Amino acid sequence: MVSDDPSSAESERRVVNFRRGRASARPPAPPPAPVEDLAKYERSEGADDYRHRMMVNIAAFLFVVGLIGAGIWLADTMARMRKDQDCVLSGRRGCTPVEVSKDRW
Repeated sequence: MVSDDPSSAESERRVVNFRRGRASARPPAPPPAPVEDLAKYERSEGADDYRHRMMVNIAAFLFVVGLIGAGIWLADTMARMRKDQDCVLSGRRGCTPVEVSKDRW
C-alpha cells in the first residue's frame, strides 16, 4: 500500500534563483543618462514672459472649449437626425414639426 505522506525530500521547500548571465554579488550599474547636460534646453536669457504665456494658455483653453462645444453640437445633431429617421422609417407622419409663420394665414 502506498503512503499518502510525502517523503522528507519532497516536503522541503526550495528556492531556485534564475538569473541571466553571470551571477555577481554587486548590483548592476545604472543605465547612462539619456542627456548629459540639460543646460542647453534651459531658457536662461532674460526673464520669463508671463503675460505671453498666459495669453497662449487662454487661447489654448478657448480652443479646447470650442472643440468640446462642437463635439456636443455634433452629437446632439446626430441624435436628433437618428430620432427623426427612425420615426419616418417606422411609417409615422408628423415626425418633424413644420414651422408656419402667422402672416400666411
